[in-house]
Amino acid sequence: LHPQQWSSGINQANKMALLSWVRETGIRLVQVNGQRRYGGPPPGWVGSPPPAGSEVFIGKLPQDVYEDTLIPLFQSVGTLYEFRLMLTFSGLNRGFAYAKYSSQRGAREAIAALNQRELREGCAILVCRSMEKHELSVDGLPAAATRRDVVAALLEATEGLLRVTLHASPSHRRAQVAVLTYSSHHAAAMAKKTLVEGNVELFRQKVKVEWLKPELKEKLQSCREKLSPGTVQRRDDLGSPEPLGSPERVLLSPEQSLELHSALGCLGALCQQWDLGTPRFLTRCVQARPGGWLHYWAQVVIPARPAPCGLSLWVRGDAPGSAGHQEAKEAVARLALAMLGE
Repeated sequence: LHPQQWSSGINQANKMALLSWVRETGIRLVQVNGQRRYGGPPPGWVGSPPPAGSEVFIGKLPQDVYEDTLIPLFQSVGTLYEFRLMLTFSGLNRGFAYAKYSSQRGAREAIAALNQRELREGCAILVCRSMEKHELSVDGLPAAATRRDVVAALLEATEGLLRVTLHASPSHRRAQVAVLTYSSHHAAAMAKKTLVEGNVELFRQKVKVEWLKPELKEKLQSCREKLSPGTVQRRDDLGSPEPLGSPERVLLSPEQSLELHSALGCLGALCQQWDLGTPRFLTRCVQARPGGWLHYWAQVVIPARPAPCGLSLWVRGDAPGSAGHQEAKEAVARLALAMLGE
C-alpha cells in the first residue's frame, strides 16, 4: 500500500489510520485493476477455495471507509478467505466491496449480523449474497472455429477457464457464440477485462465480450431442449467428461432450429451449395444397457472441413437396428449444421 496512490483531497485522518493499521498488523493488501484485495487465499490457507455461495456483497459504504474498519468488522462473524474493496482513481472507495468467507455458513452469518449495520450515524450498509457471476459470452466467432481452437486461444490469454460451449449465434449469420465458465467471479472479471481491453484477437475477427445475459442463457437453453430428443455424452475441450444425460453443447439457435429427420437433407444441400463436398457418415452401436438404452457413436466427415465432427448418443430402443443408426446420423448432422452456423 503506497501513500503516493492517494489523492491529496482524501480524508487525511482515515488515510493515516489505514496506513498505521497496515504497518501494525503486517496485513498484505494488493491493488490491481481498480480494486484492493486481501487474501484469496489468506496466509496459512490449506486446501481448495470456498464453494459458491460463500461470498457477500457489501454496498452503501461511505467512500472514505477502508479496510482498517471493514476487515476487522467482517472477520468478527467468520473466517475471511478474501476481501476486495473497489476503488476510484483518486483512492476513494467506490461504495461497495466483496467479502468471501471460508464457508457458506460464514456468508450467512455476515448477512444476518451486518446487514443494515450503521458504520456511522445514518450510514447503514447493505450486506447480501453476492451473485458471483462466472460466465461470459463471446459472440461473433467464425463458424469454422472448433471448440478446441477456442479453448486453446482462451487458455493462452486468460486464467481460470473451466468450460467452453459453442452455439450458433442468434444474432450473426454463419457465426458462433461461446459461453465461457470460469473458476470464480474474479477470474471471469479479469478474463473479460483482458479480452475487451487487452487487444486480444480471437481468430482475427471482431467479437463482442460481455457477461452472459440471462435472456441469452435462456434462449440457448430453450434451443437445447428443442434439439435434444435423445441424450448425449461427450468430452469438452478442457478434458472433463460431461455427465450422462447432458444434452449436446453445440446447438442451433431457435430461429435456425431443424425438426428431427430433416438435418441430413439440409446438411447435404448446404454442403452442395457451399462446395464443401458430400458428407460421409459413420455410426456404430458401442454399448447396450438394461432398460433398452443403446449407446451410439456417430461421425460425419465433410471433405472441405479440416476435422471430422463426432458425438456419442444414448437412444431408447429394444435392440441395435437401423432406426438407432438413423437417429445418430440425424444428431451428428444437426451438430455439423450448428458448427457451420446454419
